[in-house]
Amino acid sequence: MRTDEGRYEAVASRDARFDGAFYFAVTTTGIYCRPSCPAVTPKRANVRFFLTAAAAHGAGFRACRRCRPDAVPGSAEWNIRADVVGRAMRLIGDGVVDREGVAGLAARLGYSPRQLRRHLTAEVGAGPLALARAQRAHTARLLLQMTELPATEVAFAAGFASVRQFNDTIRTVYAATPSDLRGPRAPRSASPSRGEDEPAGPGGLVLRLGYRRPYAAGEVFDYLARRALRGVEEVVGDRGRRTYRRTLRLTRGHGIAEVAERPGADDVGWLECRLSLSDLRDLTVAVSRLRRLFDLDADPWAVADHLATDPVLAPLVARHPGLRAPGATDAHELAVRAVLGQQVSVPAGRRLGEALLAEYGDPLPTPSGGLALLFPRADALAAASLHEVGMPETRRETVRALAAALADGDVPLDGGVDRAEAERALLAVRGIGRWTAGYVRMRGLGDPDVLPAGDAALRAALRRHRLAPPAAVAWAPWRSYAAHHLWVTAAPRVEAAAPAEAAAPAGAAGPDVAPPHAARRPA
Repeated sequence: MRTDEGRYEAVASRDARFDGAFYFAVTTTGIYCRPSCPAVTPKRANVRFFLTAAAAHGAGFRACRRCRPDAVPGSAEWNIRADVVGRAMRLIGDGVVDREGVAGLAARLGYSPRQLRRHLTAEVGAGPLALARAQRAHTARLLLQMTELPATEVAFAAGFASVRQFNDTIRTVYAATPSDLRGPRAPRSASPSRGEDEPAGPGGLVLRLGYRRPYAAGEVFDYLARRALRGVEEVVGDRGRRTYRRTLRLTRGHGIAEVAERPGADDVGWLECRLSLSDLRDLTVAVSRLRRLFDLDADPWAVADHLATDPVLAPLVARHPGLRAPGATDAHELAVRAVLGQQVSVPAGRRLGEALLAEYGDPLPTPSGGLALLFPRADALAAASLHEVGMPETRRETVRALAAALADGDVPLDGGVDRAEAERALLAVRGIGRWTAGYVRMRGLGDPDVLPAGDAALRAALRRHRLAPPAAVAWAPWRSYAAHHLWVTAAPRVEAAAPAEAAAPAGAAGPDVAPPHAARRPA
């Protein structure tokens, strides 16, 4: 998909694998679409291509009402790239421009606003303001169609600075007024690649989180269920019909998210999500973090095509099509949980996490089912004794040191951080070794190319398949997914042996067992 001719072939075949990777616009209609749009394929001479919806808006095109190109999965490229453009796109997705402006975004990345604008425009065809505006328009559409909020409140909840800006953007992007969007919706297409949203029920906002098929939902829900901390997370229902629920600490308030595993979900290409938010301005951030947790922007075809070239991994990839590398909704929480889980089994790590929550978790104003707590803030843990949590004093010192570094910003773990620098900062914390730092980089920062150093389960899998560690170099840039394939295949055997062998971190993926020295840094 690096050439326009290749992109046109994807459009002609309505290939949903490339939804979100690029957009095409038709000069004769003034409309832009996703590649899988079911409309009649336009002539090549009338088609232009864009890497982002914002670039299409900037060129004067409006969103197709039939295929809703603003509802597609995000591009997997931004998770792979470690340069300033990839980091900026992750931060914009997390709502940084809405909260801190372009100057705040640029400062986080170490660039001037002018330099950042130049980089983004050259790479994706739009500057940071245009990219954020496109995101606000999508959020506004969700609120208009899913709530009864007055349009004025929708405008500010979506992040617009004024009602006039809101009205102008909606007209530009959708060629409609806010009232038009709130009225009868266009008929739905039968296209299974759709990522549309449904009206809200009495329990909050109901929306669909789209992904590129296939999606190994069963394995993802298994993974989350094994590590759910009572009070903050729960998984209810039987396998195949489970619902994952958790509390969210967001930038302006808190929320409760429910994501459902349902039979046949892979046929439609979305997971149903219900969100209850104390402040609707957090909608964009909440959706972004849930997408990261469930790894919904991944490109399973690119991962499978690359890993299947290895004769050892090929049968594993075929056995678990669409296997994801789950992330986290809060990198700070994930880092603390990883330290708690060093050198103990997965169940023991959960018990430590729940003991921490019982003493230091912040209560929800209104509990919901088994959810009653928010994970404690880093600054609170930095000053806590942690004696109530049954672990050695050296581990308590590590938790406090990490929490202090997170609170002070010495260990930055936001979506736009340079991942290598974040790993170095983690290693500078006494008691954190390479396994933990790599694991936080994999899950907390969503790095698709991490093979946790020293992981006992991976070492055992490599020995079983007669592979030397250097063989994993060929798996780049998808080594995180290779690790998950090895973990999920070995899960029953290794998890049963973990208590006698080594330690499996509480937040770990599959049976990833930390080496005995994981909590100690080399002399």
